[in-house]
Amino acid sequence: MPKIVLASTSPYRRELLARLRLPFAVESPQVDEATLPGEAPRAVALRLAQAKALAVAARHPQAVVIGSDQVADLDGIALSKPGAHEAALAQLEAMQGRTVVFYTALAVAGPAGVEVDCVDTAVSFRRLPRERLEAYVRAEQPYDCAGAAKIESLGIALVEAVQSTDPTALIGMPLIRLVAMLEAQGIQVPAS
Repeated sequence: MPKIVLASTSPYRRELLARLRLPFAVESPQVDEATLPGEAPRAVALRLAQAKALAVAARHPQAVVIGSDQVADLDGIALSKPGAHEAALAQLEAMQGRTVVFYTALAVAGPAGVEVDCVDTAVSFRRLPRERLEAYVRAEQPYDCAGAAKIESLGIALVEAVQSTDPTALIGMPLIRLVAMLEAQGIQVPAS
């Protein structure tokens, strides 16, 4: 089985990939994650996932490299990682009572080539008073999550509904799609 490298330092993606019970290494892709002028949110996620996979694949040409990126789309405006308390609070306030689409892109680069795809997840947010949003941000510190919403934790209290073909996509990496992409590279899950 070829070596698997996760082109991400995200603890969420590391935890998700570990669910597949395959040995893997982790390497920072060191990719500029800035949005390009006029770039649509879905396009940002796809471009960055591929850039991350290719950056690490260039250093490990015989490996199967997995890159992923997530961007939240609020009426065509890309919401990425807020980075700080006030930015997280502002994102959550803007999403209240609205449906936001989270684009979780996935790229796998390996001996069989490069495959890129994206799983869309529509999240309908509740309306909550500012003090509850403030309490959530203080408790979770979701500064490294697109849209500041950690659905796998206390962020579940922020939402009314979630629609997706893959429940792991919203956490940061669509495992259903990843299993098929790994199989295209000759890696079976569960490993035999």
